[in-house]
Amino acid sequence: MIKGINKYLFLIFFLFIWQIYACDRNLIYSESRPMPSEEWNLDNVVSFEPQISDTVTSNNISFFIRTGTSYPFRNIWLFVTTTSPAGKSITDTVQYMLASEKGKWYGKGFGDVHELNLPFKTNVFFPKTGEYSFKIRHGMRAETLKGVYDIGLRIERVKN
Repeated sequence: MIKGINKYLFLIFFLFIWQIYACDRNLIYSESRPMPSEEWNLDNVVSFEPQISDTVTSNNISFFIRTGTSYPFRNIWLFVTTTSPAGKSITDTVQYMLASEKGKWYGKGFGDVHELNLPFKTNVFFPKTGEYSFKIRHGMRAETLKGVYDIGLRIERVKN
């Protein structure tokens, strides 16, 4: 009886490890930057520099943000400047809704902290290998955004 339980536990453990590996196998880059004093000042430009080595596979690019209940708005505007290894830049202005009209925060959270995935671009092919730069600045009218804990960048291969 004990040998059967050990085989069963081993199988569950193996499937668990395989699932973790399968989830992260498409992950190319994931990094976050904490905000000093849990505030995002207008002058604080957040930078990410992922190394890209694949120019054939399409990718999804997203941001993730962790905010607290002291964040005073339901939305956030971001100015995102992407620079290729060749030095060409493009700036996008994007808006994301963080909470409903009734004040219910989107995403997942526990206590004061709410984390939300913010899709940026889908099915992107990087034209050159090398270091890309993503610079993010908030575009809200308030100079300082209270309750922003961190913001991150995530790049994943599109699953076939």
